[in-house]
Amino acid sequence: QVQLVESGGGLVQAGGALRLSCAASRNIFSINRMAWYRQAPGKQRELVATITRGGSKNYADSVKGRFTISGDNAKNTVYLQMNSLKPEDTAVYCCNGDVVDYSGNYYVNNWGQGTQVTVSS
Repeated sequence: QVQLVESGGGLVQAGGALRLSCAASRNIFSINRMAWYRQAPGKQRELVATITRGGSKNYADSVKGRFTISGDNAKNTVYLQMNSLKPEDTAVYCCNGDVVDYSGNYYVNNWGQGTQVTVSS
């Protein structure tokens, strides 16, 4: 069983910053790919950023230059540093990843439960 647990959401004023974390459960040996998605009320889910185990990163145009995705392989945790936050960044942020456990089993498309980010104007 794979668990991804997000943390770090909250309420922040426009221009502020938050750092989200997505930690994989202890049985996970490695994270091969991780993505952050967000969904605002009444809007479609949006891919925000992705990172691979090799360090390749991609960002949505709406967050380029403001958000940074990074990973700590030793902790099996992926972070999303969000700076210069805007009210339109308000959404539930979820991580989604492909992981490998210590038995070599590969699990794809695993979702965390989500964390709320609210940016006030």
